[in-house]
Amino acid sequence: MSDKVLIKKGIIVKHNKTIYNQDILIENKKIVRIDAGIDDDEAVIIDAENCYVVPGLIDLHCNIQDPGFDFKETMLTAGQSAIKGGFTTLTVNPNTIPCIDNKAIVEYVISKAKSESPVQIVPYGNLTKNGQGEKMSEIGEMQLAGIAAVSDGDRAIQDTDLMRNLCNYCSMFDIPVITHCENRLISNGNEINEGPVSTYLGIQGAPITAESIHLARNILLAHEFGTKLHITHVSTSQSVEMIRSFKKLGYKLTCETSPQYFTLNEEAAMGYNTLVKVNPPLRTEKDVEAIVMGLKEGIIDTISSDHCPDTIDSKEVEFTLASFGISSLETAFSLAYTYLVEEGHLSMEQLIDKMSYKPAQILTLNKGTIQTGSLADITIFDPSEDYYIDASKFKSKARYSPYDGLVIKGRVKYTFVNGKMHRVDI
Repeated sequence: MSDKVLIKKGIIVKHNKTIYNQDILIENKKIVRIDAGIDDDEAVIIDAENCYVVPGLIDLHCNIQDPGFDFKETMLTAGQSAIKGGFTTLTVNPNTIPCIDNKAIVEYVISKAKSESPVQIVPYGNLTKNGQGEKMSEIGEMQLAGIAAVSDGDRAIQDTDLMRNLCNYCSMFDIPVITHCENRLISNGNEINEGPVSTYLGIQGAPITAESIHLARNILLAHEFGTKLHITHVSTSQSVEMIRSFKKLGYKLTCETSPQYFTLNEEAAMGYNTLVKVNPPLRTEKDVEAIVMGLKEGIIDTISSDHCPDTIDSKEVEFTLASFGISSLETAFSLAYTYLVEEGHLSMEQLIDKMSYKPAQILTLNKGTIQTGSLADITIFDPSEDYYIDASKFKSKARYSPYDGLVIKGRVKYTFVNGKMHRVDI
């Protein structure tokens, strides 16, 4: 088979431009030509008429669970799941066993990902040793070994003095500091949002201030030293308003949210539905509306999958004992398209900005756009095709979802990673 691929008559959508009825010729892993009416008898032809052809999606927040928890997910299954969802680059949170807190583990994870995953996997290094939030890890050595950012994953650093020192130290390396914001003294485990639903279910809830207290603290500390700060899974209206205010004051920071926070509210937990148990918890409908507005106004910079797989057994228990997280790599893009683009909140260009271009900018990756000479990381998306989510057919090991059975708009048809074509079948 020829190593040439010709994508015909697609609608190319970049973060700042849409070009209709264009062809893309791929050869030797790279985009070699973009034009209308390209012909090449040696190329494999892909008919992309009426489909969006977009830069491969980049996920800023993903728990792959490998090494250490490969019974939950592996590099291979995460990569296969990513391809089905249109992602060509994944990050991996460092909450693995062993934790990604030193040079040797970074090198091991990068090597393992290259040999096993069909997509690129970029590791985050732990901010603190073993992710315990007590002592600084070997950040400089890990950066040289290839980490894209530092984070303690879904663990929030409680020690303010340590966090200040980390912001100071990381500013010298010009490396993004990615933070989960949770004051554990008042979050009550972040099991569920504090409000009428938590009261009805008899579960002690987490107040929204558990998120916003740490959010403000981290922004102020990062600003003090000019540290690159990125805040994960923003979930409350108060957080959106605070970020808006800080940005107006000239504070430099970026933030993200994930589909569950603009598609579901706390009422989804009624009946002790463990499939919607996430950290931070689902909030009120008012918060959902604020998240959508934050995305629309550009206050929230990116959308991540927040993929957090586990075994089905971990969900089929009492609510307070159930694991956190949703298996979401395969649904994140279509959910975002259905709830944001189809509803008129975002343009397709804005969605690509939040799921491809800006993530690449935050991590300083040479990705996130379609142009001649670049590696062919491309997703072909049919906006006209409806399909229902069938979690039993997920490529991920975590074959469950609160969206199981939901009919959504738009489907990924092909995912190209470094020029290699993967056809996506539902």
